[in-house]
Amino acid sequence: MNIFLTNNLTNKKEQFIPRDKNKIGMYVCGPTVYDDPHIGNARPLVIFDILYRLLKSKFSVVTYVRNITDIDDKIIKASSEQKISAQELTEKVTKGFLDDCKFLNCDNPTHQPKATEHISLMIDMINSLIKKDFAYENNKHVYFEVKKFSDYGKLSNKKLEDLIAGSRVEISDNKKNSEDFVLWKPSNDGEPSWESPWGKGRPGWHLECSAMSKKFLGDEFDIHGGGIDLIFPHHENEIAQSRCANSKKIFANYWIHNAFITMSNEKMAKSQGNILKIKDFKNKMSGQIIRLALMSAHYRQPLDWNDKLLIQCENTLNKWYRIYSTNIKSVKIPEEILKPLYDDLNTPGYIANLHSLYENANKGENKELFIAACQFIGLLNENKEQWQDYKKNRVSIGKTDIESMIDLRKIARENKDYKEADRIRQELLDKGVLIEDKDGRTLWKFK
Repeated sequence: MNIFLTNNLTNKKEQFIPRDKNKIGMYVCGPTVYDDPHIGNARPLVIFDILYRLLKSKFSVVTYVRNITDIDDKIIKASSEQKISAQELTEKVTKGFLDDCKFLNCDNPTHQPKATEHISLMIDMINSLIKKDFAYENNKHVYFEVKKFSDYGKLSNKKLEDLIAGSRVEISDNKKNSEDFVLWKPSNDGEPSWESPWGKGRPGWHLECSAMSKKFLGDEFDIHGGGIDLIFPHHENEIAQSRCANSKKIFANYWIHNAFITMSNEKMAKSQGNILKIKDFKNKMSGQIIRLALMSAHYRQPLDWNDKLLIQCENTLNKWYRIYSTNIKSVKIPEEILKPLYDDLNTPGYIANLHSLYENANKGENKELFIAACQFIGLLNENKEQWQDYKKNRVSIGKTDIESMIDLRKIARENKDYKEADRIRQELLDKGVLIEDKDGRTLWKFK
């Protein structure tokens, strides 16, 4: 059975045909480690982890590269605000990020390169671009000259003038043209810097991924992934500088992007003030609940994040864990069961298959297949005792206090103080108690 993926480079769903079936290469843009990852950042972690698992099940060698951007203007700004060094900040955030990946039960990528470990490769790439007349230096800055790359905008499926008009372009007197993007910039005193032919400074963000993908996957590879917000300018710029530096007509053959996570249909973003960090869920629920929630919608569709979704996912896992057993033999999952994943990572379709397998397993039929199919996408990775213990341990309030808080919430609602009522509901939820208003009464239970 063939794998099909929606390729944003061609804007259509295509059969995945690897460059070399014995050597698959995939690069996914990882975090800029200036702050702890939020739930929106978790979606590509889980989606591309599932794609990685699928590819490994079908091909003998799969190289998955996910970078860590540990030098960036955001990092310098955040370290200054926190009055710590950039290195101290990035080491702390990187550790938290790796813990989050473990919490979400993501397989480790083949390589997780850090930008700061590959500065010399970036300088080499800049030199190549200057030599080939695709880049220019001015006042210790180096810029890529966008107009010299005729395919610019092909990934975004837009003309250059439309892309520039619809984006925030850095204004600088050092540029020849407003759309040109930075490859190297000087650092101020006290900021991280490296020696270069253009003076002490640091690389541009876009360049980092081009250099690291080249090192681990070569000039051309199969799949490049990331969030949909990276299509422009980041991925568009990666294509331009990589193809020009490497003198290739191809950079990556398939460009896969996941859609946003929303809250009340608004994009989750710091500018919206609706950020939920992954680490904030660790003492409230199992990472499996978050993982199942993240795959509950197709990766190309927005996913609205809410308590109802999390409750549904926990209830599903509670049900599935009732028949979980570690004393089972390993079984091969039929391709017919995997078929939705082969069809552009249709995780909702695959979850529907899991529900059908559960119904059969609950009747005593082929329990091994159900458990194997769950574990294929990273679920049921804890034993039944761990799952139950996790639920018990997170409850931090007694029955008397629960009922007292419910009474206070009732008074707040009668006074139309809905903000206070919601605060009490959330506090109970944080303590492991779920409440439900039904038929004029408020019912509660431990989550």
